[in-house]
Amino acid sequence: MPPAPASLPAAKIRARLLELLTPVAAAAGYDLEDITVTSAGRRSLIRITVDADAGVDLDAVATLSRAMSEALDADTAAGPDFADPYVLEVSSPGVDRPLTEARHWRRAVGRLVEVPVSGTSVTGRLLATDGTGITLEVAGVKGRPAKTQQVVWSALGRGKVQVEFNRKGMHDDAFDEDDFDGDDFDGDDDSESED
Repeated sequence: MPPAPASLPAAKIRARLLELLTPVAAAAGYDLEDITVTSAGRRSLIRITVDADAGVDLDAVATLSRAMSEALDADTAAGPDFADPYVLEVSSPGVDRPLTEARHWRRAVGRLVEVPVSGTSVTGRLLATDGTGITLEVAGVKGRPAKTQQVVWSALGRGKVQVEFNRKGMHDDAFDEDDFDGDDFDGDDDSESED
C-alpha cells in the first residue's frame, strides 16, 4: 500500500501508514518513532524512523525495510488510491532527535543532555529515569562540585542529546603501550603456533 496521491489528506495517509506499520515494527521488537511522506516527482518518499532500547543496527534496518515493504505492497484495503510508486527509507533516529517520550530519555541514560526545565535551560549528564522523571548530574559553577537534580516529567521540555567527542567514562588508555611499539608492523607473524 504505497501512499496515496495528493487527493487524500496527508494526516489520513500518515494515520493509515502508522496503523499498518506499527505492528510490523513491534513484531520485530522495535518502536515506530515517526513516519513522513513527501512527494518526490511521480513517486512518494516514505521515511520511517524506528528505535529500540538496544539501538538499531544495519541488519535490522534491512530486515525491517523488507517486512514493511511487503506489508505496504500486500495491503489492498486502501483501494486504488494507494497504487502510486513509492520509495521506502527505514532508519534509526539521529543524535538530533528530540527527547520527548520517556523511552527516549531512558535510551539516553549516560549521555550529556540539554533540556528546558520550567523555562530554564539546564545541561547535565542523564543519570537515570523512573516513573516520576529524570535524574541529572549538573556541573558545578566556579569550582563547586556537581549536583544531582531530580526533574519530574511535567517540568521537562524537549531535551536534546549533546554530541561529545570525549565522553565521560571513555578511557584514553584503551590500548596498551605495546600495542603500537612497531613490532606489530614488521611483517612477521608474532603469533605462536606449531607447524
